[in-house]
Amino acid sequence: MTTPLRGNRDFRLLWLSGLFAVLGGQMSSLALPLLVLKETGSAVQAGAVGTVSVGAVLLTMLPGGVMADRVERRRLMRICDVGSLFVVTALTAAVWSGHVPMALVLLTATAGAVIGSVYGPAVFGLMRAVVPADQMGTATARLQARTQTARLVGPLVGGALFGIHPALPFAAEALGLLLSTVCVALVRTRSRARRKAGAVFSRRELLAGLTFLWGLPYLRTVLLVFGLGMNFAFGALTFTALTAFSDGGTSGVGGGFVLTCVSAGALSGALLAPKLSPARHTRVLIVATCWTCVVAAGVMALVSRPVVAGLMCAFTMCLSTIASIGFLSKLLVVTPEERVGRVQSAAGFLSSMVQPFGPLAGGALLTAFGARWAFALTGCVLAVSALVVTFARSARTEPAPPRAEEPAGTPEPGPAPDPERAAAVPSDHAPAVATDRAPSAVTDPRAPAVVTDHAPAVAKPAVTGD
Repeated sequence: MTTPLRGNRDFRLLWLSGLFAVLGGQMSSLALPLLVLKETGSAVQAGAVGTVSVGAVLLTMLPGGVMADRVERRRLMRICDVGSLFVVTALTAAVWSGHVPMALVLLTATAGAVIGSVYGPAVFGLMRAVVPADQMGTATARLQARTQTARLVGPLVGGALFGIHPALPFAAEALGLLLSTVCVALVRTRSRARRKAGAVFSRRELLAGLTFLWGLPYLRTVLLVFGLGMNFAFGALTFTALTAFSDGGTSGVGGGFVLTCVSAGALSGALLAPKLSPARHTRVLIVATCWTCVVAAGVMALVSRPVVAGLMCAFTMCLSTIASIGFLSKLLVVTPEERVGRVQSAAGFLSSMVQPFGPLAGGALLTAFGARWAFALTGCVLAVSALVVTFARSARTEPAPPRAEEPAGTPEPGPAPDPERAAAVPSDHAPAVATDRAPSAVTDPRAPAVVTDHAPAVAKPAVTGD
């Protein structure tokens, strides 16, 4: 009989570990640009922190997946925690002393992005060993609910602490990382590391996750359309709403209400997902999400009220979060255990690569045509994506799990198994929401930007993090 998740000790420890890290990361994600603005008075340099973080994530996401498959994942998570703790502690000391070099701030942002790119895939890989396949949907939903709650609470707490003293948000993050390290150290489950393979960062290794995804028509179609197309268009939609309902920057009430509704919708979706078994109805949920986005864009084009826009965005984000949890659960189950890190990184890479361009497109449409036509044209892009997902043959047939798979994890007590004698997991399948760790200016820490546990940032309704 399968042990319920509430009785799964290692899952509880992973959940707590991510909670401490995500909450701390959300506090510093607000405090870091505020710190730069306070020290330099330059909005350009404050914005550079986010640019560096996003760039570092995209550059290191695929190599991070390779590392997550090469190194025993629990050990890798501990190394990442200690590395993050060291960097954040150094920044805290510098802020407390009153001397914060810009180089140290950029180093902190870059280190957070690089470490997050490794940590996220390792978390999902270890999840395969800790959680049975039939409980993966519920486990993913609980991780997502934790992340969305931290997103709502973290910036508020971080802003309050920054007002007391600029060093306090970073000190709180360091404390969270310390607690996260302790939780990971107490996890007993181990995952097998791949020992027989070629060069670590060879082209074959870096592209292995993308190759696997491309070889399965269902995963390929959903990630390209629901991951890239919908993320891009929904990013444009939410940015247009934020700008249009902020009265040209004179009032932040309307735009702030819309973004709050987006976050509330994501949290509601994560809380509802365990009751709806999204892994069993993934296709229906994805199709429903796509068409709901089309309707939302049409309604916003016709009714220019922030309350209406906020409610539509909340409902859309709720539905898309449930669909993303279902997709991520299915992705984790159908991926061979020894490829989880690379496949998860590849899915996150595909979902995140268009993230910076959605708001840019929304701003361009708003400037050129006005709010009504910007919403309408964005709705047309969403409609094309919805048509493909609805009628494409490749999106109708979901892949089956690997036919045979050895248990991926072993508890710590007792003698460790000989890796040379361990049975190999089948991996020759022809050919990824977000860790929860992410850079301090992107998505939640401890979440890869895959389907919505790296979760999705505000502009991510579909697949995206811990």
